[in-house]
Formats: sequence, C-alpha cells, structure tokens
Amino acid sequence: AMCAQAASVVILILTKLYDFHLGSVTESTLWRSTDYGSTYERMNDKVGSKTVLSYLYVCPSNKRKIMVLTDPEFESSVLISSDEGASYQKYRLSFYILSLLFHPTQEDWALAYSHDQKLYASLDFGRKWQLVHEHVNRFYWSVTGLDKESDLVHMEAHTPNGRIQYVTCQALTCSEANRNYPFPGYIDISSLVVQDDYMFIQLSLYKSSNLSNHPIRCHQDLHIVSTDEHQVFAAVQEWNQNDTYNLYLSDTRGILFTLAMENVKTTRGLGGNQMLDLYEVAGIKGMLIANRRLDNQVKTYITYNKGRDWRLLQAPATDLAGNDIHCILPFCSLHLQLQTSENPYLSGSISTKASAPGIIVATGNIGSDLSYNNVGMFISSDAGNNWRQIFEEEHNVWFLDKGGALVAVKQPTVPTRHLQISFDEGRQWTRHSFSLVPLFVDGMLVEAGTENQIMTFFGHFSHRSEWQLIKIDYKSIFNRKCTEGDYQTWHLHNKGEPCVMGQKQIYMKRRPGNYCMLGKDYAKVLSAESCICRAHDFECDYGYERRREGNCLPAFWFNPAVVSRSCSQGQNYLNSTGYRKVVSNNCIKGVKDMYTPRKQMCPNRAPKGLSLSTREGKLTADLHTNVTFLVTNIQLDFGDGTAVSYSNLSWIEEGIRHVYKTAGIFRVSALAENTLGFDTTTLYLHVTCPVEHVQLLAPFVAIKNKEVNLTAVVWPIHSRTLTYFWWLGNSTEPVISLDGSISYTFTSEGMNTVTVQVSSANAILQDTKTIAVQEFFKSLLLSFSPNLDEYNPDVPEWRQDVGRVIKKALLQVKDQLLVEVFPGVPTAAELFLLPHKNQSEGRKKSEEELEQISEILASALNQNLVEFELKPGARVIVYITQLTLAPLVDSSPRHSSSAMLMLLSVVFLGLAVFLIYKFKRYVCTVLYDYIFEHCIAALLE
Repeated sequence: AMCAQAASVVILILTKLYDFHLGSVTESTLWRSTDYGSTYERMNDKVGSKTVLSYLYVCPSNKRKIMVLTDPEFESSVLISSDEGASYQKYRLSFYILSLLFHPTQEDWALAYSHDQKLYASLDFGRKWQLVHEHVNRFYWSVTGLDKESDLVHMEAHTPNGRIQYVTCQALTCSEANRNYPFPGYIDISSLVVQDDYMFIQLSLYKSSNLSNHPIRCHQDLHIVSTDEHQVFAAVQEWNQNDTYNLYLSDTRGILFTLAMENVKTTRGLGGNQMLDLYEVAGIKGMLIANRRLDNQVKTYITYNKGRDWRLLQAPATDLAGNDIHCILPFCSLHLQLQTSENPYLSGSISTKASAPGIIVATGNIGSDLSYNNVGMFISSDAGNNWRQIFEEEHNVWFLDKGGALVAVKQPTVPTRHLQISFDEGRQWTRHSFSLVPLFVDGMLVEAGTENQIMTFFGHFSHRSEWQLIKIDYKSIFNRKCTEGDYQTWHLHNKGEPCVMGQKQIYMKRRPGNYCMLGKDYAKVLSAESCICRAHDFECDYGYERRREGNCLPAFWFNPAVVSRSCSQGQNYLNSTGYRKVVSNNCIKGVKDMYTPRKQMCPNRAPKGLSLSTREGKLTADLHTNVTFLVTNIQLDFGDGTAVSYSNLSWIEEGIRHVYKTAGIFRVSALAENTLGFDTTTLYLHVTCPVEHVQLLAPFVAIKNKEVNLTAVVWPIHSRTLTYFWWLGNSTEPVISLDGSISYTFTSEGMNTVTVQVSSANAILQDTKTIAVQEFFKSLLLSFSPNLDEYNPDVPEWRQDVGRVIKKALLQVKDQLLVEVFPGVPTAAELFLLPHKNQSEGRKKSEEELEQISEILASALNQNLVEFELKPGARVIVYITQLTLAPLVDSSPRHSSSAMLMLLSVVFLGLAVFLIYKFKRYVCTVLYDYIFEHCIAALLE
C-alpha cells in the first residue's frame, strides 16, 4: 500500500494485489478520503475499471496535483489529476516510467526515468514528454538560486565507449550541440550528487590530498552525508575497509576536508544498500551520534560540535524496575541503533523532531559494545546527556502535537491492539486500545502542522487479510491550549558545559504532564547568547592533526608553505595558524584572534605547477575539429608549427581553441614565465581521422629465403596514429607494427598470400596480395607506343584489360608467366618468367631454358612483332624496355593493387587485337606464323 496526503483533509491510498503464483501484481485499487480518513471512496471507475496502477505521486509544490502511473506489464500510461485526485485524465506513453522527479518550484515540470535508462521531460504536468538524453544513470533538476536556467538538468550519462560523464543541458533543448560538460573527464558510475550549494563527482584510484588529514589512496567508495550550513560531511571507504567508513568534514567551500571520525560502522539495509550509522539530531545544530568500530567492538559516540570532540553515552542509573545499573565509563556505556526506517510510515530505530529539541528516542543496549540482543527502548530529554529506559521491547515511536506527546506501538512483527501515549517525555505511559482484533501495524500517517489532530494506522490482521485502516482523532486528549504557565525553560549543555557551538542556548518546552495543545506561535528557542571563544571552539585546520598534548601541528605529508605558493603575485592569502573555528560556531572574542588565520601578501616567486589539458580530458581528437586547451599563464606551442602567446588571462577558463589540419601525434607545450623564472608542461595529442583506403604494395615475385619489403599505403595520410596487423604466408597470428612497412623472408616456394589490416579508432580496413616465391626467375620491363597513353583512364579495370591482351599475345609452352601492368602514365608493365614447377632436370637446365625463352620473347618484342589494336585505327606496339639481371627482383612501390597478376600455362605466342568501347571488353587474337614457328622450334631443341 502507498499512502499520500494530497491536501489538508484529502488522503489517497493505492493498494495492489500480488499473486505469488504468477509472481506479479494482478489488481489495484485507488482509495480517496475527503474527511481525513473517516470514509473512503473507491476510485477505480474514475481511472478505468480494468486499469492496474503501480505508483502514486503528489506534486510537492502543489498538492492538489496528482500523477498516477499504470503497471507497465499491462499498459504504459500516466493519469493526471488537478483536483486532489477527484478526476483523472489518461495519457498514453511510448516508454515505461521507473521513477518521477518533480521540479522543486515549478509545479508542472517533471523528469521521467524509463526502463531503458532514457530521461524524458514534461513541462505540462505529464501531458507531453520529450526525450532529454539516452543512457542516463542519475539526474537532478536545477538548483534554485545557483543555476541560471530553471529548466537545467544535471545528469550522469554513459558515453558511446561505455564511460560515464557529467552532463548538463536545458530540458527541452538537450541536443548534442546544446550540452555542456562541466567536468572534462570521466567519472565513476553512480557518483554524481547535486545537493544544496554543491555538486559532487567521484573518480576512482585518484590520490586526493583534499579529503583528509592524511592522503587518501585508492578509496573504494564515497557518500555525501549532508551539506548543511555550507559545510560538507563526506563518508569515505578506503582500500582497507569493508563495513566501515571514515567521516570527513569540509571547510565552508566544501573543498578541503579534515578527518572527523574513523571507522564509522555501516548497516546493510533490506535492499542490500549500506547505510552509515551516523545520525544528525534534529533541532540542535552540530549534534551528531555515530557508531564507531574499534578493536572489533562497536561503540556509540556523541558530539556537540560537529565532530570536533566525541564522547561515549552515559547509561541510565536504573532500569525500568528501579534497580541500580552499575555501568561505569569508559568500560560500559549506552549504545544505540542508528538506522532510519526504509518504510516512511515507521519511526526507525532512532527518532528526533526539530519541533521537540532535546528529545531523543532510540533502540539500544547497555554494555561494553553495541548488541542486537537484549535490546530496549531509551529516551533522553536533555539532548543526550541523561538517558532513561522506557520499554524492554522494540517499539515504533511517533511525535504528536510538535513533540508534546509521544505515541508508541510494538514493532510490526508482533500484532497488537494497544498503543501507549506519554505526555511527560516518556516517564509515564497510558495504554489505549485502538482495535478489537490484534493488528500488525505497518505504518502510521500523521501530518504535522494541520488543524486536525488525527493519526491513521494501517496494517493487516493476518498475512492473508485485506488492509485495515484505523483513524484516531487525538484532539480530545488535550483539554485546552497551552498558556504561558504551561511552559518551562531548559538549557542545552554538554555534561554541564553550557556553551555549545559557541552559544548558551535556552529552549522553551511544555511542562511534562500538562495536557495542553501547543499554539501556532510556539517558539522553540527562547534565547541564544554568544560565549567567549575557547580552545574547544576550534578544530585542526586542513593539513594539521591534533597531537596528544592537544595542539594542532602539521601532518607529516603537509607542507604549510605550499598554500602560499598557490597564490598569485599581488594577491593575499590566509596563513593558517593550524586551527579553524568550527563551522556555525558562534563564539566571539577570547582566543579568536590567536587561532584565526592571518591575511598575508603572496610572495613573489617563479611560476610553478603549470598544467595543460584538453577540455574533454582526452588525449585524442578528430581531424578538422576544434581542440580546446585549458592552461594557466601561457605561451602555447601546438606542435604543428603554430605558436601563440597570451598575457591577459582573465578569460582563460574558456580555453584556447586550435584546429589541426593533418593527422598525427603532436607535442603541445605551454610556458609560464615571469621575471623570476619560468615553468613548462607538455601534452601529447593524437589527432586522428577515418582511414578511407588502404593499399598493400608488395613484389609480385620474391626470392626464397631473401628478405623483401612490404608497405601499406593509407589515405588520407596518417602519422604514427595507426596500428598495422600483418598476416604473412599461412600464419594464423599477425605481426603487429606501428609503422606501415615491414621486412619479411619467405622460406617456401609457391604462391603466398599477404594480408594487412589497418586499425584507426573503431574502424579496420584491409588489403590482400599474392606473391610468387621462387629460387630464381627472369623479368622483362615492357613499354608501349605513346598513343596508348592518350586512352589510359588509370583505372584497375582498364589495366586488367591491357593485361589480358598481353596474356594473349605472349603465350609460353609449359612454363609459368606473370604479367603486371602498372598504374599511371606512361603505361608500363613487367613480365616475370618463372621456372616450371617440376625441376627434376636440375636448376642449371631450368635456368638455361628460362634464358632461351627470355631471349625469344625479347627478340619478338625488339622486332615489333607484338602489337594490338586499341580501337579501329589505333594500333599499339609492345616494346622491351630493359632486361633485368635475374635472380634480382624489383620490389619498388610500383607493384600495386591495381596491377594485373596472371598465372599461365601457355602454349604459343600471338598477336592480340584489343577493342574498348565504353569500357565493354572485347578481345580478338590473331596468330602470327613467324612467332609461333620460332617459339615451337626453340622449345623442341
């Protein structure tokens, strides 16, 4: 069941029927009361008789406005009411809402978090929704008075590479171009907290000298406890802690932290979350209670000055029966359970109320340490100085009439028909029956500050019964309103010390036992007189720690001179005395001047500590995009031949932009200089762009056991920013290089495949070549009559056609022939003559045959016997350019992917006629008897 109070007399309750066999909710009922719980109306017809509801929300800034969500297993809709839940309008949704967050001041603005981590915004109370951001983990509305735009949203969002960033943007204009990144780097998941005047993020494995009186190294977790009064309580779990945290307290800026207490215990809640055993007492500033683990024992401590001093709790002198309790400090004390209830309608193990300062009700035990056995209920009427036991069993305790009365009911594990009320701060209790049948009390709804003094219990008679609601009007127990004689004063103190947080504070409260009702004008604090400052009003400043004699001295890791070095010439800085006044302490005069930091002029010195980074915190950037550098006093060299100097640094937080026009790794350096010296710093930036094409350059023929060069050419050109993966021969593992060229030796003859892959950012391109590996070979360089160049379009298809013509014109009996046509103009080609695969006749015989065939081909080429017709009237002659000295091989870059590679077992030489018409290929071969006869005769010898 979920209860919500819409306005002063309206109560809404949503109940759901859970089917344990199906494992889901099958029915829901929405109830509405307009007489503060005396009668209820069933609202199912108003929302749709078959509609199953899941959650009920009341707008915090206008309680007349209600938003109800449907169960996404049945439908995805939102029901909206503007009349305290009397009527509803249904609006379909294209997403499932997991949770809603209303704007703190704008009643129609809301954020909705979907099941797939998308964040939506509505500025018309849920009628229309617009996507704000995808992949969101945490989100917050703008902080009133601090953010310029009231519709600003703070988000913790996932980046495409799976990292987490802090993002801000306006709710309805959150495109990528309109997003801001206040922190340039990546942050830890679920670490963003926006609270009061502060924004917190967490970075793992960072050393931080700002969060301790000793350096924190590799802390595991951090939680913000509170940000009250311009001061931050932070709980940090360090590398050697499992179920404890260290408690740190900040200065008024929330930047520099000092240790307040070590090893504060945590308790694991029902949902698996760890809850810190630290409790801020309501109504009294600076007063906290904490459970600390020390030597495998957990003890309860209290502080009256925000953690500057802690002490154990004095146990009661007697038990409920009046018997003496012999509990002597520090060996024995009172220990309290400090968990707040996860059910908002139960009181939890400890309760205080701002309207009843000094009254603390808690579950605890008496002994050497905290125990969860043999516990009882204890109360203090004077802010933790003295305690009394009120029950031997655990109870839920609520404050009525601004704390003028206490109501207690047994824990819901036990059914009860009775409640108990006390009007004298727990000294005496009167028992009242509120139900004919024992009820498991699951909660109580009581609205403070209303005219009607009504409390509503809800629960069930058995685990199978329906919900039961019991309304109790307790106005009749107060026979009149309080007058001046019904009040008394009490002085806040700490074991007799009247000055707490630098003040003598006098409170006014109702005399115990007076059955009168507090008026609207009831004031809690009667007076607060400032005290003269003494040593205990000051704590150790950042970087200092308290020694046994009580003095604050620099910690071993802290150099006080560092503070002055961080300020600029001509400015002032506060030179610490080692002490700082406890935040919100109101003492005056006394030792204040002795302990207060003194303002001094910053000394003149050479620049030091110059830093340089990109706004995004990355060391890589895309080509042709703005790269924003963040520096201090600067003369900046971008590493690509551009350098700039700046002297007016008032705008430096905006950063300095530079656009790189080529890809590569650039050394960016910054120089800070004054008359006393200089400082420099360096950043290496990787500027990348997508690789559009890769071409493997490799020889068509390689000599066995002789090293050859392989080159990968990429476009556009990169400099040292790519990774190359080479698969050579039959290898299943690549050779990896950062250079586009490698050398390799083939150890076996035959056709070998070489593949290169080029990795750039998230893209990979590849090219493949086949290389013939032989012990020896002959090659001829070919050229063509110049008219061929007039028709050379320099495309691979055209070169393949030319290669086919040469294939037809230069045919060789039994032996292998490779032909390569090179790209570019003038058109050229290379002819490789390879020995036959079967070399049983011996290498010498094979070399002689290869020589004879080479001479025949050279003779035919020299006599202009090889020619082809490009098109009618355009005849091209093939010439020999050079006879190479085999077995050398030309491995220059002209062997390219656009050349033609052919393996031939040829029969004869011939003449080819090559016709090209609109790049449609047609080849005709004409045989010349002269070439045929000479070829056959030579081979038959």
